Amino acid sequence: MALWAQMTPRLQYLPNQTLNELYPDTFPLDVRHYLASWIEEQRWETFDVDNMEQEPQARRLLDQMMHLLQEVAQLNPNVVERVKLQHISRNLSVFQQRPMQLVRTVRDILRKERHLLAQASMHPNFPPFQQIPQGPPAINGTPQPAREDGKTDVENLVVQVLEIQNLRQTLHQLQEDLNWEKQELESIQGQNELDPQHSDQVARQTRIQQLEYNYSVCAKKRVQLLHAALCALEQCQSCLILRIKSWRWEQHRATIGMHFDDNLGPLQTWCEQLLIVNGNLRQELMLVNRDHGGAEFHKLQESLAHLLQTLIQSSLVVDKQPPQVIKTQSKFSTTVRYLLGEKMAPGKPVLLKAQIITEAQARNLGQQGVVHNENVGELINSTAILEHNTSSKSTCATFRNMSIRRIKRADRKGSESVTEEKFALLFTTEITITGCESPYSIQAISLPVVVIVHGSQEINAMATIIWDCAFSEPNRIPFVVPDRVPWKQMCEALSSKFMSEVQTHRCLDRYNLHFLAQKIFDQPDISEDLSNMPVSWAQFNKEVLPGRNFTFWQWFEGVMDLTKKCLRDYWTDGLIFGFIGKQHLHVILQNKPSGTFLLRFSDSEIGGITIAYVGPAENGGRKIQNIQPFTKKDLDSAGLGDRIRDIICITHVYPDLPKDEVFKKFFTVPSPPNPDGYLPFKLTTVVNPGDQGSSTASIPPDTPMDIFGQPMSVYGRQEMFSPLPQSTPPYMPEQIPVQGPLFQSPMPQAPSSEEIDMEALEGILSSICQKD
Repeated sequence: MALWAQMTPRLQYLPNQTLNELYPDTFPLDVRHYLASWIEEQRWETFDVDNMEQEPQARRLLDQMMHLLQEVAQLNPNVVERVKLQHISRNLSVFQQRPMQLVRTVRDILRKERHLLAQASMHPNFPPFQQIPQGPPAINGTPQPAREDGKTDVENLVVQVLEIQNLRQTLHQLQEDLNWEKQELESIQGQNELDPQHSDQVARQTRIQQLEYNYSVCAKKRVQLLHAALCALEQCQSCLILRIKSWRWEQHRATIGMHFDDNLGPLQTWCEQLLIVNGNLRQELMLVNRDHGGAEFHKLQESLAHLLQTLIQSSLVVDKQPPQVIKTQSKFSTTVRYLLGEKMAPGKPVLLKAQIITEAQARNLGQQGVVHNENVGELINSTAILEHNTSSKSTCATFRNMSIRRIKRADRKGSESVTEEKFALLFTTEITITGCESPYSIQAISLPVVVIVHGSQEINAMATIIWDCAFSEPNRIPFVVPDRVPWKQMCEALSSKFMSEVQTHRCLDRYNLHFLAQKIFDQPDISEDLSNMPVSWAQFNKEVLPGRNFTFWQWFEGVMDLTKKCLRDYWTDGLIFGFIGKQHLHVILQNKPSGTFLLRFSDSEIGGITIAYVGPAENGGRKIQNIQPFTKKDLDSAGLGDRIRDIICITHVYPDLPKDEVFKKFFTVPSPPNPDGYLPFKLTTVVNPGDQGSSTASIPPDTPMDIFGQPMSVYGRQEMFSPLPQSTPPYMPEQIPVQGPLFQSPMPQAPSSEEIDMEALEGILSSICQKD
């Protein structure tokens, strides 16, 4: 507890922003205060937060923390603090799915506290601290809601409402006592008309004056508490709505692999609590207005009504988003959830309707709250009923078999493609809440979607979605995105998307990212930092790479797809170097012995991985060879591990690990003999150094090599069936110019004419279906 004892007297000097950053909403200051000794006794620094094997240990710490907090709450004599601590303990359950995140949070808090104390020791007067050092900022960081203080805490709101209700009852009792005393005074005055100073009469008058004074004080306090409660409700609701927006933003960013907790339970509880508070305050305000009246109370009623409408209309969220690339005539599903579903008036079912809107209509929706009547697409199965699930306590409308039959395109400008045109699904309904007289019109809009008519458009459409999710700003005008972003933002987006798509914890390292920068900027020889160089949408997915027939995104997506389907374990184990330029390749292999190799992604072929290795040259030196890339089709017939085992000219994976040890777990066990007497066969990979497509200068023994300008040769390979060797023709080398690509790009680079044909074809098919 020594650390906390030093921090406590200094907290008052910290600005609110620093406190909010130091103790986040997920781990409030209260937890740090009440569990200070226990927290500092745990060995948080011994955890490896990336090691999932330590999750059980982290979960045990979480359970202990929640149990201790419950005990502290039970022993606290202050009812407000007790309720608050119980609420915090329940909120800690958000770490149940991610216990390592709790470890990371507590560890970072303790580190920051030590940093602050060290800073204080260097400044004897202890001025207010500057911003606490953080890790690298997130791209277009998620909007973080302000930490709730006592005035905005929902539990304190409940306590305030209870106090107002108690005052109302007190006022009622005072009024009854006052009426009784006045009645008794009138009776006494009738009996003692000749003696107005009668002691009993004077005592009654004194009691009446005291009751009237008490009544006046309680009435004023009641009005003051109503004003305070209304302000607190407004602040708390603003914080809630900001949380809902933050949840939607995190859902948006999840497309590129950013962390997203999709649990809406806490937000639903918050919404329901605020609805109850609003209803209680409206009831108290009506009673005050009945007793006193006046324009002041009318304004308060209007404010409460506006807060109620905002809460009801903000509680509709798209829980499960539709796919962001939708092909016409294909089924898809989506789920919309209403966070106040348990408060809906019983009776008539609530029908939710969906329609597709353009980007321009989405902008008008945000500005005016209405959508133009123009129909831009025909949706099938576009209605669903809001249904309550008692087990999950959620109220959802699930569109299970929705489909876009046709879509109307907007006029495109310049070279804009149909795969750059963004739409959205708009969900609307009318809801009546229990206790409210009139229904409310509510709506929710999905994330942007791109509508395609052919599978060949999918990769380019996904590029539009990736750019939108990675680089759009919070609270933007739909669906505005910058045309250029700094390369460092692109780095984080590419690495996050790669890890998410491949389902691996290994990210792209700085060597990988530097090569990607060299590739997208077409500067293969540059070695300086490119973090702040702007990269454009055109460089990302409109312009083909120099000397290629595909864009940067199409090439990068091909690598992700290959890794996800065939190479995940190799990548996760660190056996694939990945993205590396040929100059860098020469630098790290030039002094390695013959047989040393590494695995890199092909930069000339979509979805290919190649083996670069050091081999002997004719002059007795060494030279670097590149085997023709393996594609998914190749690896489906024989895995990468088996192919590496078969190639005898490679022996050690970079830097110097024997291949038979490193790749052993990937080798296929030989098949047993068939019971019918047939001999089993296998596909064997053979590399013939004599089949090289081009020669390269040798690396003389023990001679340093120029890292720029070293040509590279590509060796062909043969695949043979054993025991009957039936070889296939050698693969075409990488550097031999050919007519057209070795593997056709999954997305044509001149889409305009083909897309027009697709749209026309869609119309023809639709007319045929209608005739049938």
